[in-house]
Parts: sequence; C-alpha cells; structure tokens
Amino acid sequence: MTAKSLNNELEIFQIISNGGNAKSIAYDALKAAEEFEFDKAEQLIQQAEEELHLAHKTQTKLIQAEINGAPVEKSLLMIHAQDHLMTAISEQNLIKHMIKIIKKLAPSPKN
Repeated sequence: MTAKSLNNELEIFQIISNGGNAKSIAYDALKAAEEFEFDKAEQLIQQAEEELHLAHKTQTKLIQAEINGAPVEKSLLMIHAQDHLMTAISEQNLIKHMIKIIKKLAPSPKN
C-alpha cells in the first residue's frame, strides 16, 4: 500500500464519518421537532449541515486531485463513502422538509 492510497483511505473514512454524523444529527433534529422543540431542531440541523460541509470539502479535495492528474483509486470503500454522503444529503433534505411540516401542525402556543 502506497502513502497516497493510505491518504485516500483516510479521506474516504472522513467522508463516511462526517456523512454518518450528519445523518445521525439530522435524525436527532427530527426527534426534537417531534417534541416541538424547534429551536433545538434548528441548532441540530445546523450541526448536521456543518458535518456535511466537512464531508463535501473532503470529497471536493479528492475530485480536484483527480482532475489535476493524481489518480484516485475507485474501490468499494470509495463507492460506500459516496453512497453514505449522498444518502446523508438526501435524508437531511427530507428531514428539513418534515420539520417544516411538523411546525405547521404544531399546536399554537396558548397565551
């Protein structure tokens, strides 16, 4: 195993880790919204977006390296990372929409 492929593996694991964190935090946000804790839900969605940003930044680094001529190994692990990230993005978008719906259905505060 070369140093370059080891570096790619670490970056791939970073995508998987950040993507998984983002998805988990987004589901925590949904649970908070189900309990009508919308401020908490918004904070958690923000944290999830930060995790996705980190994953996307790593993904972009790998893409740019390949564009600049540094071969990136296409492995099952890389495919898994891409799948993990795409799923996290998709689920976060769906969860954000679900939170909007829950807000509309939330009981009105009593004065």
